[in-house]
Formats: sequence, structure tokens, C-alpha cells
Amino acid sequence: MIKRIFLCLFLSVSIFAFSQEGTSSPYSFFGIGDVKFKGSLDARAMGTVSVIPDSIHLNLSNPAQYANLKITNYAVGINFNNNNLITNTQSEKTKRTSLDYISVGIPTKKVTFAFGITPFSSVGYRLKDTSGEDFQYAYRGKGGVNKVFLGAGTKITKNLNFGANVEYNFGQIEATSITYINGGPLLQTKEVNTSNAGGLSLNTGLFYERKIFKKYNLYSSLVYTPEANLRLKNTRQISLVTSSEANYDSYNEETLPNTTIKLPSKFALGLGIGQSLKWAVGTEITLSNNKNFTNRFAEIESTFKNGTRFAVGGFYLPKYNAYSGFFKKITYRAGFRFENTGLVINGKQIKDNSATVGFGLPLRGTLSNINVSVEYGSRGTVAADLIREKYFNFNFAISFNDKWFLKPKFD
Repeated sequence: MIKRIFLCLFLSVSIFAFSQEGTSSPYSFFGIGDVKFKGSLDARAMGTVSVIPDSIHLNLSNPAQYANLKITNYAVGINFNNNNLITNTQSEKTKRTSLDYISVGIPTKKVTFAFGITPFSSVGYRLKDTSGEDFQYAYRGKGGVNKVFLGAGTKITKNLNFGANVEYNFGQIEATSITYINGGPLLQTKEVNTSNAGGLSLNTGLFYERKIFKKYNLYSSLVYTPEANLRLKNTRQISLVTSSEANYDSYNEETLPNTTIKLPSKFALGLGIGQSLKWAVGTEITLSNNKNFTNRFAEIESTFKNGTRFAVGGFYLPKYNAYSGFFKKITYRAGFRFENTGLVINGKQIKDNSATVGFGLPLRGTLSNINVSVEYGSRGTVAADLIREKYFNFNFAISFNDKWFLKPKFD
């Protein structure tokens, strides 16, 4: 079983590193792309609220909640995205499928260990500028930054948990720009800028839970991610292309100076209330210090300001130990998310709001389960010649659970 998990993880790292194109958003042009990861699927189904504890799912947003895991957990999440890109004059629909996360959580007597891989950002834009009298411009981008993490969580006291992740961020982003001459021969100037990224980061968390009013629980959480450096090794290829991109009249490749991008620090505070194995509601606010963030290659006027995310959500479980009635054992989840991304283009702040519903479906005769959710949201604006996205995400995750490291009662 352990060998299979490590084999699956190794293969999945290869998929993340070389074949992901998890977005079609034109806003992935900026910074290091579209920030993709918003938590494990059970949290995403509640609007990204992660303050609510769970004993059979690994909480990928707050490492302090690793200590709440009671059984070994191996989870894989997949995202199916449908995006409608809208301007003042036209619209276009796109589809993407991507691996969202892979995680393993292993509880022991005192400490729960966790490791896995998630996307940090994704690049996948195709833009064209035909407004010039003499030239037309086309922009394409692909790649992204992924994150491998290793962490642990433990109970400091009966009510207080602490956890931390050490994370390695890696990936490649390729940005291509092509200049066409209007009305002239089939002549193109093609520039390809490639950045190979690498750097360490840290994520820490606290979680507090206590009983109130005899049968209810109060939950609170604090997550802090310090600012981190992402080092970029940059290269540039410039070519003059005639008739097709396969025929080069001239070609030049140069190594650019290495650069460093500051990954923003984040601070998240959550509060919730609920009844164990029955229901819970929570709210969470996340503050991102984006003001020091910069573009790799600034070609369009843009700036970054501090970002905020406000989320509210919860779950309801009719009867977790019902002997009959499948629908009684389904976990019903829902939530809302309101986010100011901190990205400012042509003086307009880019906002991202969504609503989500989801279901946790138990697998008969096992401790494992399947989680599904649907998310409908909107990002951006058509003002100032920008693009508004109306997106629909279908998220699917399967969670394999088993009991490891338990001492048998009989030999």
C-alpha cells in the first residue's frame, strides 16, 4: 500500500511539472500567473473556509489541523474548468482539466505528518492586439509554479494545535510575444521569455477548539505565511520568422540576469461554531501583502495592492452512523467567497467572487469517500477595455482512508 502511494505521488509530480495547463484566464499574464490553490475540496465546497475541523480529511490550508486527522488519508483532487471570457464586443468559451492536489496524511500517537503537491499558480493565456495601424501583436503563455510540501501538526494542549509546513516552489513559465506587420509579407518577430523558478517557503498555523453550551463547539484558527523569495533563472530567444514558425531567417538566444520575486506574506483568521458530526458554520478572512509583488516581464500597465478574501460556509450531516438511508450519510456543504485579488490594471481592481455547493459521498463498507462540488463565479470587469470572466468549476476528489500503525489487541 505504501509503495503504491509513493509511486502515485512520483508520477503525479511529473504530471504537475510538465503537463499542467490549469487556466485559460487572461489575468494569468500578470505576476507568476493565476493563483490556483484554494484548499482541499471539502474546504473549497464551503467557500474555502478551513476553520472547521475534520477527522477523515487532511486540511491543506492550516497545518495545525493535521493533528485532528484520526486515520491515514491519501487524497487526489481534480478540477474541470469552463470559462466564458467577455469583452465589450465579443466573448469566447474555454475548457481546462487539471490535477488540483495530491496529499498524504499519516497520524501517529503524538504527531501527524503530511506531504504532497499542489499548484501555486498557473499560466495559460492567449491574447491578441490588432489595434495598431502598422503592427499586430500576439501573446501566449504557459506553465506555472507548483508546490511540494512536508509538514507536521500536533496538540500542544487538549484544546490547542500547532502545525507547520516547509514548502519548495518550482516550475517553468514561458511567455511568447509575436509581432506581425500589417499588409506586408509574412514576416514575424518572435520573442520567447522563459523563467525557471525555485525557492523555499513556510506556512504555519494554530487551531483552537473548546466546548460551549454543553453540546456545541467553538472553533478558531490562525494561519501565517511569511514572505518568501522565488528565484527565477531567465532566458530569452528572439527570432525573425518568414512564412511559418518553422523557417527562421535569424535566431538569437541570450541568458538574462537572474531575478527574485517576493512571494506575498499571508495572514488568515477564522471563526466557527458547530456540533460534532452534525453541522458547522464558519467564516474566514485572509489578508495578502501583495504590494511588493512584481511582474516578471512588465508589458501592460499593472500594479499590485494588498489583497483580501472573505469566505463564509458550512456543512450539514443528517446522520453519520445511519444503518440505512444513503442520503442520511451524505455531507452537504455550501459557501461563498468574496475576493479582491490585489491586481490593478488600467486603474481597475480585479475582484473575484463565487458561490459553491458540494457533497461528500461515503463509499460503502470503507472509511473512504468521494467529494464533489460545483462553483460558479465571476472575475474582472469589462470596464477600461478589460475582460470579465464567468466561470464554472466542477471539482472532484477521492479520499482513501485506512488505519495504520495501530497496535493489535491480539497476536
